[in-house]
Formats: sequence, structure tokens, C-alpha cells
Amino acid sequence: MAKTIQAIRGMNDCAPTESPLWQWIEAKVRHVLASYGYSEVRMPIVESTPLFARAIGEVTDVVSKEMYTFWDNDEQLTLRPEGTAGCVRAAIERGWIYNNEQRLWYMGPMFRHERPQKGRYRQFHQAGVEVFGIANPEIDAELIILTARLWKELGIDQHVSLQLNSIGSLEARANYRSALVAFLENHQDLMSDEEKERLGKNPLRILDTKNEVLQEVLNGAPKLLDYLDDESREHFNQLCSLLDAMGVKYEINPKLVRGLDYYNKTVFEWVTSALGAQGTVCGGGRYDGLVEQLGGHATQGVGFAMGLERLVLLVQEVNKEITLPQAVDLYLVYAGEGATLNAFQIAEQIRTELPQVRVMTHCSGGKFQKQFKRADKIEAKYALVIGESEVQAKTVVVKDLRNGAEQITLSQADLVATLKTYF
Repeated sequence: MAKTIQAIRGMNDCAPTESPLWQWIEAKVRHVLASYGYSEVRMPIVESTPLFARAIGEVTDVVSKEMYTFWDNDEQLTLRPEGTAGCVRAAIERGWIYNNEQRLWYMGPMFRHERPQKGRYRQFHQAGVEVFGIANPEIDAELIILTARLWKELGIDQHVSLQLNSIGSLEARANYRSALVAFLENHQDLMSDEEKERLGKNPLRILDTKNEVLQEVLNGAPKLLDYLDDESREHFNQLCSLLDAMGVKYEINPKLVRGLDYYNKTVFEWVTSALGAQGTVCGGGRYDGLVEQLGGHATQGVGFAMGLERLVLLVQEVNKEITLPQAVDLYLVYAGEGATLNAFQIAEQIRTELPQVRVMTHCSGGKFQKQFKRADKIEAKYALVIGESEVQAKTVVVKDLRNGAEQITLSQADLVATLKTYF
């Protein structure tokens, strides 16, 4: 017997029993985004490696440690580790944002080479939103309000909370960085080797350390909000005022900086305590300099991304009221002369006239008893039964498989009209 081949560690299959919940969540995401007037964009999963190095930052963990990079002839390529850089590249290349506002969204797989754990995988899936060409804090507020609506649609709104911060302009952050480094240099004895390395390359990332002792010390560190430029401070104040007026609760977290270099001004995260250590459900913020940094005209940008694996876990954990659609509504059970063709004809008629109804024909042969067991196993709602006598009389038997109602016999001419009252 040949040796079986296993899936790559951290890259998982989605079983037929799991996909209905994924489809339900994805449909909710699409519905909410459409209700705000956002348009879908689809980008390649492979991009030129310099795109991510320039956009995300060469000293970030994503670029320096986690990317799947390979050579294709003389070109270095990378499986996308996040969606913003590719969306910005596409928007510049296609001219979507030249003197034009755009509100875009995407959904699909991303790839990072990190230690797999529950809710964090090497192939993972994100839904993301990117808005270009709007400088006002109103759009920051809209994105946050949009996500708040989505949490209600998913039934998880009581289990997520919003953390908010402003990281200001590049100049403001440079001034803050100097003050933070001066503070942290006095506490290097509490730092890991990785944190000491970050001190010289990307010290703001130390603010979200998991080292509890260092976190306690950081409570006395300089606050980024105290170093904001006037424009960023006014932008942030207007955003907070809008959220207050709309009844969106939030906590200002001065340690929140996000992990990618392209952010400026607003940054935010939706977090939960229902999933243990993997607490971030959605995160984003402004990146007003990224389009120009990647070769486009100066264009403001703001967006967010949410991990679908974590949304699936969270919905499973806290939304016990969810009712997912069954895979099959009608199961065609048939046997005898002429029954196969008749069953196929009826199934196609139903699919044409009742496209919302899920119809499965048996196709495996065998006695009626075996076919009914199969219909029951897949939890079909009704069986439509056709034997030789039904073919000759042009009738069909409708058997309720879930509620125990008495079966009925209908003429095939009346079947669709009757089924319309069921669905």
C-alpha cells in the first residue's frame, strides 16, 4: 500500500460538516459590506516580494521571519501574508484611485510561516476592507460602525470590545520613538533577546509585549498620545466624538500600535476574551502614506482585516442560537422501470422553478429502505418517492422525514405548486 500524504502543517482542510458555518459567516460579511456600498476586488495570492518589504516594513516580523518566499527564474515572489499591500498595488496599477475615491473589500487566503496554534495557521483566511481618497475621520468612524454592525449580525457583539488609539504622523512617531527608547534602555534586564532586537529596529512593537513584568513597567512609559501632532489629535478627537454620538463603546489603549509599518493616525482592534490568548478578531487603521510609498499619487487610505478562522471559532463559542441551512431539502428516492428518468426530470423541474430549494437525487441504486436511510443520514427534510406505479400514474409521494407528518401523494403536475407552500 502506498504511503499516505498528509496536509502541510498549519494548512487545514475544511470538512463538509464545517463549510456551512463558513458560508454563513462569509454571506453575512458580504451582506453587510454590500449594504454600505463597498465593491469587491480580487487580487492574486502571489506578488513580487519587494511589494511587501516596502509596504509592511523590512524589520517587521512578517517580512523578516514569516513570509513564504521563492524564486521564479530571476524574480523573487511571495505568497501574500496580508491583503492591503496587494490591494494598493492593484489600485495604483489599474488606475482605480487616480483622482477618485474607492471603497473596496476582498476575501481569501493569506500565508505566514509561524507556529500553528488554535486560531492562527500558516494558511489562514481574511476578509479585508480598503478605502482610498478620503481624509476625514468620518470614514474611520464608518469602518468601525460597519464592523460593529457585522458583530450584531453574527451574534457576537456582546463578546467583542473596541480598542482605539492614534499613532500620529511619521514625525510625531519619530519623536515618540526617541522618548520610548530612552525609557526602555533602562529596563533591558527585563527584555527577551527578541525584545532587545526590537529596541533597535522597531521599539513601538515592544508596547504589545506578552511579558507581564515588562507590561507593568510600560504603564509608566511615555504615552504616544502626548506626542501627537495637532492634526492627528484633532482627527482623533473628531473620530471619538462621532463614535460617542453613535453609541459605539471603546477603550483608548495608548499601547496599541499595530504590527505593520504603514499605519498612521487611527489604529483600532476589536478583541475578545472568549478565545483565550488569541484575542484579536479584527484590526486596522489609517495608512495615508502607503499609496505614495508604493509609487502612486499621494492618496489617503484606511482599512481593516478580520481573520475568518477566529470568527468561526468565536461564533461557535458564543452564538448557540445560530441555525445553519441543511445541505438537502428534497431527496429523490426512486426504483423500478422508468423511475430513474422520471426522478431526474422532476428534480430538474424543481431546480428550475424553485432555485432556492436544495435537491439531491439518490444515484446509488438499491432498495427503497437503503435510500431512505441515506436520506435520513444526510438530514434531508423531505423524500420524494417514485416507483413504477408513480411513473404510470404520473404521481409522486412526499414523505416528511423530520416532523413525522403523514406522507401524501400528489400528481406530478401539482408538485411544484405544493412545494412552494413548503419553502
